[in-house]
Amino acid sequence: MTALGPDPIDGHVAALAAALHGPTRVKERMLTEARDALIDAAADIGDGGSPDGRGAERAARQAVDDFGSVEDVAPAFQRELTIAQARQTARVVALTVPFLIVCWYLTAIVGHGRQLPHSAQILAAHVGGVAAAAALLAGVALAATGAPARRLPTPPRLPLMVAWTGTTAGTALAVSALTLTTASVLAGNWPLSALMGAVTIASHIRVAASARACRECARLPVVAPRAISPQRG
Repeated sequence: MTALGPDPIDGHVAALAAALHGPTRVKERMLTEARDALIDAAADIGDGGSPDGRGAERAARQAVDDFGSVEDVAPAFQRELTIAQARQTARVVALTVPFLIVCWYLTAIVGHGRQLPHSAQILAAHVGGVAAAAALLAGVALAATGAPARRLPTPPRLPLMVAWTGTTAGTALAVSALTLTTASVLAGNWPLSALMGAVTIASHIRVAASARACRECARLPVVAPRAISPQRG
């Protein structure tokens, strides 16, 4: 019996996976749907009854050919992944920054007995304003990529805007972490300020990582969603 080669469907899905970037859960769902579509297409083509199993392999190869090359279909898949990554980044910023602003405010109230220098207070106020503006923009982007995105086209530059909004928020969080570290030395209740500094640093890492992933996705080529559907031979 002639040895069978690698599964064409598995190979095609693996190549597609290597070309795509975005949230892991969404990417895995899309790849599963692509694999299922290819398997169904191969079953429709049929001719799997050859004694050596070559009929099934030929049907799989035909299904892959009808589906389209990775270069042809990846941009359509990437569009959905880019929007999903933009939505994830917007959600991280919109939820994280307001929570931290409230915590900073409570920290300032608890440590009112020992205030920061005037220059540090001005810096903290400006940083808080930048972070709040970034959170507001993230909230708008989150709404734009939600239910309305199913009926209206998503602006092409929205993912990049979300990416730089996240980058701005991450920078603001880094500066505020430095400010809170200074506060931990000067404030009367320094353990609370030190704790908030650590929380802010952790939040900065999360926001910055999501924003970086969003920038990477926003630079990749995308096409209209109608190109995603595979063809049946």
